[in-house]
Amino acid sequence: MPFPNIDPVLFSVGPLSVHWYGLAYVVGILLAWRYARAIAGNERLWHNRQPAMSSVDIDDFLIWAALGIVLGGRLGYILFYDFAAFAGNPLRIFEIWNGGMSFHGGLLGTTIAMIFFARKRGIVVWSLFDVIAAAAPIGLFLGRIANFINAELWGRTSDVAWAVVFPNGGSEPRHPSQLYEAVLEGPILFLVLMVLIFRFGKLAKPRVVCGTFVAGYALCRILVEFFREPDAHIGYLYGDWLTMGMILSLPMLAIGLAAIATARTATAREPLQNGQEQ
Repeated sequence: MPFPNIDPVLFSVGPLSVHWYGLAYVVGILLAWRYARAIAGNERLWHNRQPAMSSVDIDDFLIWAALGIVLGGRLGYILFYDFAAFAGNPLRIFEIWNGGMSFHGGLLGTTIAMIFFARKRGIVVWSLFDVIAAAAPIGLFLGRIANFINAELWGRTSDVAWAVVFPNGGSEPRHPSQLYEAVLEGPILFLVLMVLIFRFGKLAKPRVVCGTFVAGYALCRILVEFFREPDAHIGYLYGDWLTMGMILSLPMLAIGLAAIATARTATAREPLQNGQEQ
């Protein structure tokens, strides 16, 4: 299949250009915020107990989340995938068009932001993890669609009927691995988490939703890595199958499973300590 003729630039106004990739980040964060806000303040989802946080808490966390995603995502890409180039040119960290972002770095950055925010507000940190994890697949889906529009992170060569000839991927058709990842990490993982929340009331049992998201993402990413072409400057770490994406996802799988195994019903909100703000 030929690559669809989609301009990565949505529109331009003078020297300012709006890219689909940037729009995906903005829309993803805003939609995830609205969904997180809706479930955080719904007492029924907390089994009619006091919710672990309020909608206002989610409003205030929005800027923290955006900084964690963007700063962590960029730093993660530099450290995990492009450190040699960064060491030779430290200003490369600002060249977001060279390599872009790392999900694993964005996750780490957002996790740090959630820990500090939860302590500041007296929120059980695992409950905040659960609410944010429930909304995260929305942004992941849009981000992977944007990767496809940018014709980046394409898959390995293939002869399947839906293989795509990417502009920068040579003359051979390749797996549209961005779309595989979009579907697995987006709608499918989102629905699994919705069932846990709306059908089984797992927000009342901290760690389950977050653990399922983390382990679920890791499994989806490891699976897609078998179809995705590794970064040219890294290649395969072993044989023709082990990639950096797999290596970074294995600890996530272990952490997610451990969180689920140790989950227990707990008080949703911690008492504030001296000096903490409500």
